[in-house]
Amino acid sequence: MTTQTTIPALPLHSDGVNLCLAELLQYKNQSVRWLPPAQSVWSQLNGQHQSRRKGRGMNFSEVRPYQPGDDIRAIDWRVTARTGKTHTKLFTEEREQPVMLLIDLNASMCFGSQLMLKSVQAAHFASLLSWLAISEKDRIGAIIYDGHTLVDCKPTGRQQGPLNVINAMIAAHQAITNNEQASPVASLPFADALKHLHHLCPKGSEIVILSDFYQLNDADQRRLSQLRQHNRIQFVQVYDPLEQGQTTFKGVEYVTDNEQATWLDFSSSRTRDGLNQQYQSHQQFLHAFCKRLAIPLHSLSAAQPLMQQLGFAGAQGGTHG
Repeated sequence: MTTQTTIPALPLHSDGVNLCLAELLQYKNQSVRWLPPAQSVWSQLNGQHQSRRKGRGMNFSEVRPYQPGDDIRAIDWRVTARTGKTHTKLFTEEREQPVMLLIDLNASMCFGSQLMLKSVQAAHFASLLSWLAISEKDRIGAIIYDGHTLVDCKPTGRQQGPLNVINAMIAAHQAITNNEQASPVASLPFADALKHLHHLCPKGSEIVILSDFYQLNDADQRRLSQLRQHNRIQFVQVYDPLEQGQTTFKGVEYVTDNEQATWLDFSSSRTRDGLNQQYQSHQQFLHAFCKRLAIPLHSLSAAQPLMQQLGFAGAQGGTHG
């Protein structure tokens, strides 16, 4: 009796390679799952990183002498004890927090060995985050990087914000997949995308960078450190199992890494171990980089539907209807 491995179903309207409006619009309905008091999407995505969810609240403004009618719960007892006169704290309502996405669609992201391309998975998560942002009354903006050009969407609120980001992702992804003559070697450094992000995003933004981070290097630490001074940054690494040497394919394939091309025998454990060693080396660099800057690092597989990875098994799989 042969045991069959269950292959995860693609999300609705998705073929795993191309992007369309319908497959990204469906995350508008999924976003309600993550509204308070639901568990943070970040803690679901990566259990070892418990991220505090931003909520509406009040920010401290100043202390002044108590006046009749002031809330006694706002009395500043330390200042009262020091001065001998009752003082109260004043608060101002917390302002909106723009959400800025940096979406990496360069050549290494346009790869997938099982369910979908890494770039497609990044677009799915970007769509979910976009709808989440406006559901919390925040503005959403994005920069799309493909290794050659930058496309930006300024932070915008309401329905128009996510739609701007979604349409920009679809157009950029279609241009990449249709242009077979485009050079796989990046002509625009990832540092330029970070620089543009620094200029475009308002202070106090929530910044989410979706990438495999193969374009990241130590020289980018300075720019990210500057961004962290006035913003909160999260890294989401999108990966494919083949990068770890995990594959059921046992044949020989012609592959290229943008610098050289060769035939690889995937039936050989030496080949699979070599791929895994390269991946682990990259992981060590990335983890050390994030640790130095205190940036939370989350991971997302291109071999499993997004909502399943967020704890909603079977939420999107099934037949198209």
